[in-house]
Amino acid sequence: MESSPLYNFSKIIARSNKMLAIFKTIQKIANFKTSILITGESGTGKELIAKSIHDSSLRRDKPMIAVNCGGIPETLLESELFGHAKGAFTDAHKVKKGLFEEADEGTLFLDEMGELPLSLQVKLLRALQEDEIRPLGDSKTVQVDVRIITATAKNLGEMVNRGLFREDLYYRINVLTIEVPPLRERREDIPLLAEHFVQKYNNRLKLNTKEVSEDCLQRLINYNWPGNVRELENVIERSMVLSEHDVLTTEILPPELLRHTAASNEDLFFWDEFSIKTNSKKLEKQLITKALSETKGNKTKASGLLEISLPALLYKIKEYQVGQ
Repeated sequence: MESSPLYNFSKIIARSNKMLAIFKTIQKIANFKTSILITGESGTGKELIAKSIHDSSLRRDKPMIAVNCGGIPETLLESELFGHAKGAFTDAHKVKKGLFEEADEGTLFLDEMGELPLSLQVKLLRALQEDEIRPLGDSKTVQVDVRIITATAKNLGEMVNRGLFREDLYYRINVLTIEVPPLRERREDIPLLAEHFVQKYNNRLKLNTKEVSEDCLQRLINYNWPGNVRELENVIERSMVLSEHDVLTTEILPPELLRHTAASNEDLFFWDEFSIKTNSKKLEKQLITKALSETKGNKTKASGLLEISLPALLYKIKEYQVGQ
């Protein structure tokens, strides 16, 4: 089943209130050149948020270029960002455009801003304030029209206090902050994400996985996901490759995940809204699923555990589509 368009915003799959609020923010700010800082743990999808901002803006037909500030040696990073003139250094045999020029009229996404060396922070600040850059070894400046989006998993405010990040640059890039919540704070998104990744790897790996079993899905919901969405995607891909059936079941999950969810299996329920009526139905469904798992599918025994009649259990199984 395809994910509902209601929960698919610019290729981000979500239905949680926190993520829906981010979608609204993106729509409001997309067309402004305001600098945006995206914060969040590793694996939460900060680059996807940046791409959504670009794709929702009037700059969508121009380049969006992403650079990992921690992935390029400091000696090369200045040349990568601002370019260089011929002869600027030993191996500079020709003029090279930097990423600022490559992203002209588009968006430049600077990931892992906390890794940017102090020596380059001054030059970046000038580029943001003046809308111009000076290529390495060149005496002339180049005008650029670039929307800057930055991201970090670090606390830049603390880095400012410790003298590791320039205060003036921090306030320049932090005009508007989008904080991406970790997956454990939006567990209601896990079923949608799991379904999306099953579809993705069915297509990519030519597999025919139909669904994730109820018990397996509940394990995914209960897990705390230190690696966030990236870790969930890896677990789904791994499980699909190893599975000998067309349904992903609990035993195929990584041992580490099973160990961490076993202790929390008594507390299956998660809250994502205040409606007593809605949450009561969710709780009923989860308790029925757990009882059926405990009794290995024996509905008579399950009805005894749940302290309801067998006909009532059969009705609820049909109503909630448990095990179907």
